Amino acid sequence: MKNMIASCLILAASCFAATESYACTSAVISGKITPDGRPLLWKHRDTGALQNSVKYFSGEKYSFIAVVNSGDENPSDVWIGTNSAGFSVMNTQSYNLVEVKEGEERGEANGRVMRRALEVCATLDDFKNFLDTITKPSLIEANFGVIDAQGGAAMFEVDYYKYTMFDANNSKDAPCGYIARTNFSFTGKVNVGAGYLRYMQEDKLLMPASAMKKITPAWIFNELSRSFANPLLGIDLRKGDYNLPKGTGWFVEQDFIPRHESASSVVIQGVKEGEKPELITMWTVLGYPPVSVAIPLWLKGAEKQLPVLVLTEKGKAASGMSKRTTVLLDKIYAYNQGMGSNRYMNWELLYNNDKTGYMQSLAPVEEQVFLLVEPKLDGWRAKGGLDVQQVYQLYNELDRYISEEYSRLFGL
Repeated sequence: MKNMIASCLILAASCFAATESYACTSAVISGKITPDGRPLLWKHRDTGALQNSVKYFSGEKYSFIAVVNSGDENPSDVWIGTNSAGFSVMNTQSYNLVEVKEGEERGEANGRVMRRALEVCATLDDFKNFLDTITKPSLIEANFGVIDAQGGAAMFEVDYYKYTMFDANNSKDAPCGYIARTNFSFTGKVNVGAGYLRYMQEDKLLMPASAMKKITPAWIFNELSRSFANPLLGIDLRKGDYNLPKGTGWFVEQDFIPRHESASSVVIQGVKEGEKPELITMWTVLGYPPVSVAIPLWLKGAEKQLPVLVLTEKGKAASGMSKRTTVLLDKIYAYNQGMGSNRYMNWELLYNNDKTGYMQSLAPVEEQVFLLVEPKLDGWRAKGGLDVQQVYQLYNELDRYISEEYSRLFGL
C-alpha cells in the first residue's frame, strides 16, 4: 500500500511538472481583422527554461532570428522566429494527439523542426510540403502557428504521422478571423490535454476584439500576456477585489495565462501584400511578461546588431531582460514553506490599488517604447524598406532607455 501511494505521488508530480513546464498560449490572427491589415502570430511561452534570449541564424536557405534558451551557442531548438522570406512559425505543446510510449519525450522534435522550417520554408505551402516529406514518425506533437509574407495565416495540429491545417483566412476554420490554441488540439482526444481555461480566457477576449479590429501587438501584451482572469472561477485579479484592504494581497496562481513558468511572449507582426519581408517586426517580451517590456526586432542587419537586452550576456546564461525580470519574479513568488507553496503569488506587489505594482510601474515604459518605435516603422513602410542605420540607432536608444527605467524603478 505504501509503495502504491508513493507511485501515485510520483506520477502526479511528473504529470504536474509536464503540464506546467511546457504549457503555452498562442494565436494566429488574420490581417482581415487587424487595424492595419497585417497578420499577427503570438506565442506566450511557458517552460522550465526561464532564461530566454534571441539569436540570429544564417540558415541553409534563409537567415532568421528566433527565441532560444539562453546560454547555448548553437541551439538545436528554437521556439518562435521569423526568416528572410517572411515565413514565421511558433508552437504550443499539445497533450492529446499522441499516445506517448514509455521513455519517449512528448514533442521531442518540436523545437528542432521549427529551426529547420525557418531555414527552408518561405510560405504556408512550403511548410505543408515540409510536414509531408519529413521522416515519420516525426516525434512531433504540437500546434504550429504560421504566417507568411503573402498574407497566409494558419494553425497546424501535427502528430507523428499527419497534420490538420486550420486557415485563419477561411471563415469555415476561423469565423472570427483568428485561431487560438493552448495545450490541446481540436483533432485530439476530447477533454484530454491542458490549458482549457487559458483557451477560454483568450477566446473570450479575442472574439469581441476581433469584431472591433482592436487586436494589435500592444493589445495582445496588455490584455492577454498580462491577463490575471480565471473564467471558471469568474474572477479577474486586476479588478482589485483581492488586493488590500479587501484581502491580504496574496493569491494562488491557477490557470492564468501568465504563470511562474512564463519565460517570454512574442508577437510577430507580418506585412501586407506588396510589402517587403524585411518590414516584419518581432515584438519580443523576454522574461516573466508582467514585469518585462516589449522590444521590437527586425531580421535585416541582425547579423551585426540586435538590442543588447535580448542577447545572452557574455559569460552568463541569461539575457539582460530575463536577468532583470527574474529578480522581480523571485520577489513575487517569495513564499516557500512546504510542498506547493511556490504557487502563491504576491499579487499586491505586482498590481495594487495605489498603482505602484511592478506591472503598473512598467506599463508607461512599454507605452513609451511603442511611441518611439511606431512612427519610425510607419516611415520605413512608407519608403518601402528598413533603414538599417536607423534601426541600429533605435536599438541603442531602447537599450539605454529601458535599462535606465529598470534602474530608476527597481535598482536593477
